[in-house]
Amino acid sequence: MDEQRDDLDERAETRAHLLPEEDRVGSSAPEDQAREILRDSDRRTEAPEPVERRHPEETA
Repeated sequence: MDEQRDDLDERAETRAHLLPEEDRVGSSAPEDQAREILRDSDRRTEAPEPVERRHPEETA
């Protein structure tokens, strides 16, 4: 478990460097924000939501 936390901490440190569009609005806690974004991303990767398929006639 500590290994997962260390990995998340390393990834969060890298992700905490704000993208230009994020920098414009700012962040009071970029590392905390990065951890939450990465946790959400990990959850979605591990258990993706089913994709609703549309038929061509339904798009327009």
